[in-house]
Amino acid sequence: MREQMLAGVDVGTTKTVVAVGQLDREHHLHLRGAAQVPTQGLRRGGITHMDEVANSIALALERCAHLTGVRPLSVYCAITGAHLESYNHRGSVAITPAQRDIDAADIAHVLDVAGAIPLDANRLILAVLPRMYLVDGQDGIKHPLGMAGFRLEAEAHIVTGALSAYRNLLKCAERAHVAVDDMVVAALASAEAVLAPSEREQGAVLIDLGGGTADVALFADGGIWRTFMLPLGGQLITDDIAYGLRLPAPVAEAIKLHYGTALPEHVAPTEMIDLGQFLPQCQEVAARRTLASIIQARTAEILTLLCEEIRRSGRERAFAGGVVLTGGTAELAGITDLAAQIFDAPVRLGTPHSLYGAAESVTHPAYATAVGLLRWQAQALTTTIPTSGNPLHRLWSGFQRLFG
Repeated sequence: MREQMLAGVDVGTTKTVVAVGQLDREHHLHLRGAAQVPTQGLRRGGITHMDEVANSIALALERCAHLTGVRPLSVYCAITGAHLESYNHRGSVAITPAQRDIDAADIAHVLDVAGAIPLDANRLILAVLPRMYLVDGQDGIKHPLGMAGFRLEAEAHIVTGALSAYRNLLKCAERAHVAVDDMVVAALASAEAVLAPSEREQGAVLIDLGGGTADVALFADGGIWRTFMLPLGGQLITDDIAYGLRLPAPVAEAIKLHYGTALPEHVAPTEMIDLGQFLPQCQEVAARRTLASIIQARTAEILTLLCEEIRRSGRERAFAGGVVLTGGTAELAGITDLAAQIFDAPVRLGTPHSLYGAAESVTHPAYATAVGLLRWQAQALTTTIPTSGNPLHRLWSGFQRLFG
């Protein structure tokens, strides 16, 4: 296979990230570079101004092109929003003619059947991912290819979204003069970048905390169990700082990044922040512990709401492998310790891993979704097994990704 250029675009509420990679002849993914710019025209994952979103995408692409020398003409794009819904559904097919081994067409067929759920006119399927297979009633099978059997069943995880949200994001990309080869649910892309196979197998909670959204993927019983998004993110923390300290929002964001922590007990009561660093001619100071108390209160509320929603999923085993926090807000000092208290589970920071090339430029949680999009695209390019025909997702790639 000749070398292939890959590109992923993650349009977040507060920033747009573009990552460009290259797939070599040995199927190794080499990162060429990545760039991010502020996003305009989005609120809590929803598009409010298409031209502003398009301009954010175009600017991020141009900045990445300046760094890498490559301006991609087509990309994989992440999609999120409160409109996402997920289900687990089973389907089965007979293996005909009898007495032959299960082949790739059978797997694509059974996933087609499992993914055939009724949809309203304004919704579409974004992903159909196998959780497990059953051959003649034997469950827990991950690789049915080549097995003998008379009946193949699949339990699939299905994510649906609003057709309008999908089409509007496509239009924004078109206005930025870039084609979208596929859209990937943001939480699934992030999981691809930061989770280890053992975490997906054992059960884990992936939380991508962005500026305006929290994208969550729950893995339990050996596969993906639930995918959802809540409109909670770091912007709420910034808004509280701006209100509590009576500061402009850009200054509140800068102070959060430079001095913020979710653990006020780790800050000396006498430590002060010189506001003149951020506001010219300002001679006032702010207590850093006060800042930390504001951050802790809002962060604890966000994490508690996420914990409650996760527990409502009814899969406590999702916590067996711990909680992985990623996304830009996950870089807030002390947030993993606070999360460990709230979730009562091990918590670690998730960063993209196992990359070749300029990997050091994206070893930050903020790049998780964009890097995951590159991995998703690489999987699609390195498989030749027939898919279900769903233009939004390569099912066999999902099969290899989750069970490979």
